[in-house]
Amino acid sequence: MRHTLLTGLAGLSFALGAPAAAQDTGTAVADPAAQTTPAPAPDEPAPMMDDQAPATTTVQDPATDEFPFSGVYVGGSFGYDVQQNDVGSRILFDAGLNGGFGDFVRTGAGADAFSTGFCNGAARGATSAPGCANDRDGIGYYGRVGADYQVSKIVVGVMGEFGKSKISDSISAFSTTPANYVMTREVEWEASIRGRAGFVAGRSTLFYGAFGPGYINLDRSFRSTNTANSFEQRGKRRQFGITGGGGVEQMIGNNFSIGMEYMFHQYDDDRARVRVGTGTAPATNPFVLARGVDFRRSDEKFRWHSIRGTAAFRF
Repeated sequence: MRHTLLTGLAGLSFALGAPAAAQDTGTAVADPAAQTTPAPAPDEPAPMMDDQAPATTTVQDPATDEFPFSGVYVGGSFGYDVQQNDVGSRILFDAGLNGGFGDFVRTGAGADAFSTGFCNGAARGATSAPGCANDRDGIGYYGRVGADYQVSKIVVGVMGEFGKSKISDSISAFSTTPANYVMTREVEWEASIRGRAGFVAGRSTLFYGAFGPGYINLDRSFRSTNTANSFEQRGKRRQFGITGGGGVEQMIGNNFSIGMEYMFHQYDDDRARVRVGTGTAPATNPFVLARGVDFRRSDEKFRWHSIRGTAAFRF
């Protein structure tokens, strides 16, 4: 037992002397409970190379960049109008006022009172010898308003137009009296509505076709060197018709465009009449013998072509 007691005292003495010994030798003994794990440093971002810089996103305005032809616009056109050649046209007669045209007007001897003929154009004199002046072509000018809608490369829209053309179309007849008879028609104003559809080449060039109904107010006139009979114009001046053609339109900037356009115009003119009365003519006068005569043109369609420049401002 004595041996056991000595052994325990020796162990206790060593345990108490160990910290002092460690202090004497300068060796620190860390307390495990007092030790803490340092927080890891946050990750530093990797250096960015020049070619890895984030791209700048540009937001485009669909109305002006992606789809430049979408939207409402106002504009106008100015150009030159040319008529078709109406060689062979003449004045037709309804002798007796029975509604049928294609009759002859006869003299007292039974001869054709208009055997000297006809010409397309305005007569230069009382007889056919001086001939006829050519029909007059001229400028045309119009205002327009419309709206287009663009989907990808396809454009569809509608447009209204109102304006005037300076063309003039005449037809002349010559009687054996001798005397001339000249029927003339001109455009007082024209209105039309057209649908149009086209394809955008590149980003800002539109090629299109257009078609729609038109409405015209005709200015008709009649003159004659026959001073014996009376003459009265009849018939509706306003007529329906069609317009159609195509063109190219080029955007300049975001809101302005210019272009070139071809347009065909056709209107009915089958209601124009000139009624010949007795006036001061004697009973032997061919028109009196026929008991009244109506005139009308053989060409019942009024047609012309337009080549014009266009300009528009888009909202």
